[in-house]
This record gives sequence, structure tokens and C-alpha cells, in this order.
Amino acid sequence: MTQAVALPDSNQILKRRMHSPFVQVVLRILGNPPATLGALIIIAMILTAIFAPFIAPYPYDLQNLDAVTQAPSAAHWFGTDSLGRDMFSRVVWGARSAVFVIIMVTVVNLTLGLPLGAMAGYFGGWVDSVIMRVADILFAFPGLLFVFFIAATIRPSILSWARSAGLGELARSGYLDYAVVIFALGVIGWAGLARLIRAQVLSIKEREYVMGATAIGVPTWRVIMRHVLPNSMAPIIVALSMSLGDIAMSEGYLSYLGIGLQPPAPSWGNILADNAGRYWRTFPQMIWLVFIPGLVLASVVFAFNFFGDGLNEALNPEVVD
Repeated sequence: MTQAVALPDSNQILKRRMHSPFVQVVLRILGNPPATLGALIIIAMILTAIFAPFIAPYPYDLQNLDAVTQAPSAAHWFGTDSLGRDMFSRVVWGARSAVFVIIMVTVVNLTLGLPLGAMAGYFGGWVDSVIMRVADILFAFPGLLFVFFIAATIRPSILSWARSAGLGELARSGYLDYAVVIFALGVIGWAGLARLIRAQVLSIKEREYVMGATAIGVPTWRVIMRHVLPNSMAPIIVALSMSLGDIAMSEGYLSYLGIGLQPPAPSWGNILADNAGRYWRTFPQMIWLVFIPGLVLASVVFAFNFFGDGLNEALNPEVVD
């Protein structure tokens, strides 16, 4: 006679889900008000970037010379600039530029830093020496100044090459500006990530399960991908989350200085650059043209920092539930 198998009830399933690591991390973040606020701001920025064409009431490059430097109103929530462009629309589209740069720079950092750091830590020897000496060269210069130097150096060359190659329309489209910013930030950013990954791999590769996998003949690449990297991801995730705010700030710096995204491409940095010098002293009553984009950029940077701190506490194994 077949015995009936008792199925777990819904309460048991709920308890198991509540004790899952992911749910525990989410609950810890929700219990941290600054981290929760940061997460909400980040989510709002991402949604704004995705739905920018539907949120912005006007095209970001639409000029209306009959509505120049108007104060915030029902028609223009953040006012208009010196060319009559709607500031709210430009700030909304600036979120898309920021999110795109953040994602692409993070992809470049991971593409370079993850394998190089893992190889340096796992193989050691001359491989470690070569990779870490290159990273040390990058660390020898002030990071942001080195980014400025790279962007200011390669941007004119790339634009000149595009024009000479008959790609003037591509040069005017602004896509090359994105490429310059992503390249400049990615070339510098991978070194810190590689050093962090190297330190994690050095501590993990001596553990029993890694040595056991190596002893039974598991291929090296599989040991790294299946055993080493997955067990070193917690500090890497925290470091990445906290670096996203720095990427957004660096993109704003580059655009503000004229070596990043150029108008009419929307960027919080070039919005500040367009308005700061023109109205800060001459027309202090139009301070909203500087205050609003500056506040948005500062809020995003602080949001990533708050969320990174909260994520660090949530993933810390010493945190007592």
C-alpha cells in the first residue's frame, strides 16, 4: 500500500522564503532608512531613464526663443534656459545619459577588472606582477585628473579622425562623446576592482574546497568560475554599488569641463556648465537654472553612497539578525 507524502504547507514555504539570503539582505536594507532612501532614488532614476520619452513634456533640444529664461511654471516645471529649452525635459533626458554611462563603464570595469584580478590572485608569479604593476601605474596619478587628461587628449583626435574619414555626421551626433567618456572612465576604473578581486582570490584559493577541486583534476578556469569568484562576490558587489555614484559624478565633471557630453546632448554636467557662468552672478534671481540640476546630481551621488553603505551592512556576515 502506497503511503501518502505530506506536502509542506504554505506557512512552511513562506518561512523558507523568509530565511533565504536574498530576502534577508532586502529586509536589512529596508531596516536602514538612508539605504532605503538611496534605493528609492536609484529606482526613480532608472525608471526616469527608461521612460524619458514619455515623462519629458518636450524634446530635450527643442528651442523656443519666445520663452527664454522663464521661471518655473505650469508650462515649464523647472523653467527654461537661454535658448528656451525646457529644463525639466533636459534633466529627465540627462538621467538617461547618466544611466547609460554608468552601465557601460561598469561593464568595462567588470570586463577588464574581473578576469585580470582573478588571474593575478590565482596564478601569482609573473602574471600577478605584470597586472599589478600596470594597476600601480594607474594609481600613481590622481584618478580624476588622469580621467580629465585622457578625455581631453583623445577627444580632439577622435573627432578629427571622424571628420577626415567622412564621418562628420557621426561626430556631430554625440555618440563619440559617449565613447570618449566611457573609455576614459573605464581605463581608470578597472584597476581598483582588479586589486579588490585579487585580494579576495588570494584568501579563497587556499580553502579546502578549492584545493580539493584542483586535486581531482577540475580545470583551472572552472575552479575560478565555479568556486573562487562566486565566493568572493559580496565585497565586489558592495564596491561596485558604491562606485556607481563616482561614475555619475565623473561624467558630470567631464561634461561640465567641456570634454564629456556636449550640447545638445543632455547631461547634468553640461546643463550646469551652460547656466553656471551665465547666470550665477549676472542674474542671481535665476539660480534655479544651476540649483536644480546640481541638486539632482548630488542626490544621485549620495543615493549610491547610502545604498552602498547599507548593502555593505546587509552583506556583512557579522551582522546579527
